[in-house]
Amino acid sequence: MVHILPAPVHRAMLPIAHRVRHIWRKIARTPIAGVSVIITGISGDVLLLRHSYGPQVWALPGDGLKRGEDPEQCARREVLEELGMKIGRIAAIGTIDEVLSGTRHTAYLFHAVCDARPRPDRREVVEARFFPSHSLPEPLGSVTRRRIEAWRARG
Repeated sequence: MVHILPAPVHRAMLPIAHRVRHIWRKIARTPIAGVSVIITGISGDVLLLRHSYGPQVWALPGDGLKRGEDPEQCARREVLEELGMKIGRIAAIGTIDEVLSGTRHTAYLFHAVCDARPRPDRREVVEARFFPSHSLPEPLGSVTRRRIEAWRARG
């Protein structure tokens, strides 16, 4: 991906863009869709990240679907963009219908196993690490918690 702005400038602008997007969703109320990817290492550790914007919680890789984009393609793109990781086999877990920013949201959930070391982009993602699945860090975002519970429930 070609970056026009230097990483520090990009990182500084993301909280503003995040807030504007949040306000716009509340006004427009247009249904949206996105993906979340639960990536585990060979040992079963779960990959979590921290964004440079929004609530300072541990979260899963993912983002919104572009118009006409296939959810699996979006999941692969986001993992590559945010973490510099290519994922091989990816499994659809299901969907969660919820409300985010006052707007109906459909979240497509995926699971992938990847033993590569994450390389956060230092723009959108400032930290990424694997954690034992039985000992996830706090604060864990409520959205992330729901998605991990859905993954665990699937077995």
